[in-house]
Amino acid sequence: MERLQSSYFSIDQMTDVYLQKSKKTTQSSHENEQVISFQQILKQASEQKVHTDNVTFSKHANERLASRNINLDAKQMERLNKGIMQAKEKSINESLVMMDNIAFIVNIKNNTVVTAMDQSTNDSNIFTNIDGAVIV
Repeated sequence: MERLQSSYFSIDQMTDVYLQKSKKTTQSSHENEQVISFQQILKQASEQKVHTDNVTFSKHANERLASRNINLDAKQMERLNKGIMQAKEKSINESLVMMDNIAFIVNIKNNTVVTAMDQSTNDSNIFTNIDGAVIV
């Protein structure tokens, strides 16, 4: 325990001085935590941005791709991502993205392919609940 200075006249004065010291210490440690926390959040956000630029596939879309034997190579994935970016630029929410006789219904906000079909397995060629189309 620290030795008390003799200039204190009451316990209240001593308490005020002691509490002010601890408030400053606590405040400065909170400021450091906030800076570190902000840096971590910024880093996570930038890493997440890299991942969100790439399209994801819903469970349903993955099942449709597998059942219809649709396999996408790296160039097709790049083109699909480009089509999604074009749809975003035009403020499309639900888009039909056509590529190499394959139709993708994409939720643009979530970067998620909802379903996929190729021309040979699609019976009706009718697409509903979309507000835009992109051909890549």
